[in-house]
Amino acid sequence: MVTIGAYDGVHRGHVAVINQVRALAAERGLTTAVVTFDEHPAAIVRPESAPALLCDLDQKLELLAATGIDRTVVVRFDEVRAKESAEDFVTSTLVGCLDARLVVVGADFHFGHERRGNVALLDEMGRQVGFEVRPIDLVGTDGQPAGDGAKVSSTAIRAALRAGELEAANHMLGRPHEVRGRVGHGDKRARDLGFPTANVAVDGRICLPADGIYAGWCTREDGSVHPTAISLGRRPTFYEDQPVSLLEAHLLDVDPMAPVDLYGESLRVSFVARLRDEERFDSVEALVAQMGRDCEQARTLLTSSSEAAGFDESPSPHG
Repeated sequence: MVTIGAYDGVHRGHVAVINQVRALAAERGLTTAVVTFDEHPAAIVRPESAPALLCDLDQKLELLAATGIDRTVVVRFDEVRAKESAEDFVTSTLVGCLDARLVVVGADFHFGHERRGNVALLDEMGRQVGFEVRPIDLVGTDGQPAGDGAKVSSTAIRAALRAGELEAANHMLGRPHEVRGRVGHGDKRARDLGFPTANVAVDGRICLPADGIYAGWCTREDGSVHPTAISLGRRPTFYEDQPVSLLEAHLLDVDPMAPVDLYGESLRVSFVARLRDEERFDSVEALVAQMGRDCEQARTLLTSSSEAAGFDESPSPHG
């Protein structure tokens, strides 16, 4: 039994689809598979307007595995694949590779060259070669069919993140939004101010929240999870014109007088709550005072949220 899609973010809507797939498969004694792509199709077909991604491929595979799906098939999407007809995709992938017996897709699903394939074509080919097609409507955060304004979608989550509506984005995701990147060298201003940070270089294709100050969690390569105050922005107190936003993570449970060497390490940073907008301060002293307040607010919020969830230690942001 197969479902197909970009599955960017593996949000609550996606999970609801997969839950239906698993339930139907259990009734019929079938194994389950998700067919997804190594690249978002739009990045190849219309790169000038391709959406920012909610997760990279590694994270997507982790999230899909956590749904209980039996296997995930990653299709390489390149120039050749973009020109493949819908009929050839069905023959080569759904039939030849997976021997599909039941295919579950969104009611508005389109695929193949110039998006000419749809549910009607799938249904027609399925009757010819021996698989059933089950179209389903998009759902809301409760997993039930929803009206247009309440549907959970990757597009809606991206819009919420860019608008600084982190709570709404996280609610649709079903978890804190997470980004990943390697720690690089910065100008060490934060360390000089008494708040050493890890400068996390995130892939430019990944969707970042709006600039601002956040509370969140940072997961290191050794699996340790740390409460974190996060600064995302262009540091207007020090710079007039910065071309891109910088993600800085200050680990709250690390002694600032003995900072941990994180250079070169890959970190996972999850955004739990938005504290405030980025601001320009009239003096360094005013900035330092506000940074202290931000850290205390983040620490309090993360402690209370962790306790409310029943965690003895800091929760994993991707559990």
